[in-house]
Order: sequence, then C-alpha cells, then structure tokens
Amino acid sequence: MHSTRHPRIAVVGAGPGGLTCARVLQRHGRSVTVFEREPSAGARPQGGSLDMHGSTGQAALRAAGLLDGFRALSRPESQEWRLLDPATAAVLPAQGPPDDHGEEDRPEIDRGQLRGLLLDSLTAGSVRWDRAVSGVTPLADGTGRLLFGDGTTEDFDLVIGADGAWSRVRPALWDAVPGYTGVTFVEAGFDDCDTRHPDLARMVGAGTMVARADSKVLFAQRNSDDHLRVYIGFRGPEDWQVAAGVELGDTAAVRAHLLTMFDGWDERLLALLRDHDGDFIQRPLFALPVPPTWEHVPGVTLLGDAAHLMPPLGLGANLAMLDGAELAQALVTEPAVDDAVRAYESVMLPRSAEAAKGCAEGLAHLLPPTGA
Repeated sequence: MHSTRHPRIAVVGAGPGGLTCARVLQRHGRSVTVFEREPSAGARPQGGSLDMHGSTGQAALRAAGLLDGFRALSRPESQEWRLLDPATAAVLPAQGPPDDHGEEDRPEIDRGQLRGLLLDSLTAGSVRWDRAVSGVTPLADGTGRLLFGDGTTEDFDLVIGADGAWSRVRPALWDAVPGYTGVTFVEAGFDDCDTRHPDLARMVGAGTMVARADSKVLFAQRNSDDHLRVYIGFRGPEDWQVAAGVELGDTAAVRAHLLTMFDGWDERLLALLRDHDGDFIQRPLFALPVPPTWEHVPGVTLLGDAAHLMPPLGLGANLAMLDGAELAQALVTEPAVDDAVRAYESVMLPRSAEAAKGCAEGLAHLLPPTGA
C-alpha cells in the first residue's frame, strides 16, 4: 500500500489548470510531475487574452500565491467591452460581455504571460517537456499507470488529466468525445496596431469590440505588445471551406469568401478582414456533452477542458484554474488521495455542468442557429 503522506502525483498537460494544480501542491510541500507533449514552453503561440474573474481565476491565483504577480502583468483597462452596429460601426449601448456574471473586476492577461507566470513559480524540473502521454490505465491497487508515446510507462498514486479538449487521460474515465458546435471562428491578427492601423485601434478601443448580425460575429481583442487579435465567427459545417471551394492556406481566397459572407457590413469593420498580418487560422468550436459525468475511478481524475470543454465565452481558463487549485487543496487536506478526488469531483462536476449549459446558451444567443 502506498503512503498517502507523500503520494506520487502526475499532471498531464502544462496549461493554466494543470500548472495551477502543480503550483498549489508545491506551495504545500507536495511533489508533483507535469508531463507536456510540447517540446518547450515557447514551442507554439499560446493564443489571445483572458479575463480573470474574481471568484474563479483570481481565486485560484490567490491560492497559488501569484495574485500580485498577475496584477503586475494584467491590463485592467482591457475590461472595456464595446458593441458596434455592423451596418454603421456606431458604438451601441452595452452593459458588458454576456459572461460577466455581475463581476466587475475582470482584468485581462495574455495566455502566454499567464502561463509564464505559472511556469516560473514551479520548482525547476517540475515540467517534463516532450513527454507525450498516449493513455492511462487504472490499476487494481487504486493507482494509475501512464503510457507514453515512446512505449514507456510510469505509475502514480494519482494521474490528473489536464490535457485539454482531446485528452488522452479522459478515456480512462469517460467515453465522451468533443462534438462540433456548428460554429467556426477564423482568427486573424494585427501587429503594431496603434502605429500601423490607428483607425482600427481607435475603433476597437482598449479592450474587446464585438459586432454581430445574422449568425455572424466579429470580435477584436486588444493583446499586450500593441497586438490586435480578431475572431471572425459564423455558423456552418466544420468543413465550410470545401463547400466554399477555397483552400484554408490560400489567404486571398479565404479573405474573398469571408468578405462575401459579411457583405453589407461597414467598411471600417471589413478592414478587420482585409488588412491583417499573416494567414487566417481555422478554429472550429467543439464542446463535450453536458453534464460531464463519469463513475469515479481511483487513481485518475480530470480538470479543465479535459473534463468540461465548452464554448470559449470567458469561463474555460478560469474554471480550469479553479479546478486545479481546488483539487490541489483537497489533496493537501484530505486524509487519502481517493477521499480528496471524491471531494473535488463532487463540487467540480455540478459546477461545470451549470457553466457549460450557460456557455451553450450564450453561444446560441451570440450566433443564433436559425439566423434570427
């Protein structure tokens, strides 16, 4: 029987949720190993800006002892939310984003900066880069065996699947797979926006701008370092480009098709489709079934998108970090690993079911399936 005093804990995935879990465990003197398939922290861009909510993401950062570090990096001014009329680009009355849940304190931080803050807080060597996990097998003694892509294995008292939408840990608990929501976002970006695109910079403002009509939406979002990130959203098949007769790598053809889709919108908004730097990036939106549910299995659990992938309406990273912090705190306070996991799952599962339901409703409001 393994001692529960110093359990061997593995976190699969070095995203915000997994790193928060590891950081809180280490703050309480527990050892943990994080396995990440990417070869290094800078192997790929980490995506856009996140608003950290007081009751979720910031609560997790407080538990991690990183709230002051977050405040130093965050952009409170980027909480600004601007709704524009698609036909005229006039600013419309808007109370704030649809997901604010009444929380006024939601400063923004770039995903890459947040990940860097978490990584820098961990003991050196905690993250094993270039270690792709291919699966996990629950063992009869209540532990979990990690199988790596190179065929090797390691056993742990607890394997925490924090490995996102296409989790390799999830099948040990739940046979659900993400389904396409019917909505695709196409991403574009602008560098040096204040200097090179001052009109767009003024139109977007300090935070997030949105314009929507007829099951189409344009988001533009301020990031750090004078970068503007744009998401062009619409309903359609996952392989919409096939019906459109365009190759995703053909930027000019994709642009021409999108401009046709958004015909009639104000020219100042269409500049977000015309004048960006680099290629378009396809981002179809997937979600897991609601509610997330599985029979408890000793030695394995999930957090974040691995457990409750939902449309990206401001909750995903916040909930993943709260999951990670609460799981770590349970592991520190409960007498046995299995008690901790049961306590965590009893809170996380109903909370994420409610959040996922709300996000699905929010997506339907933002981009109505009927086009109404």
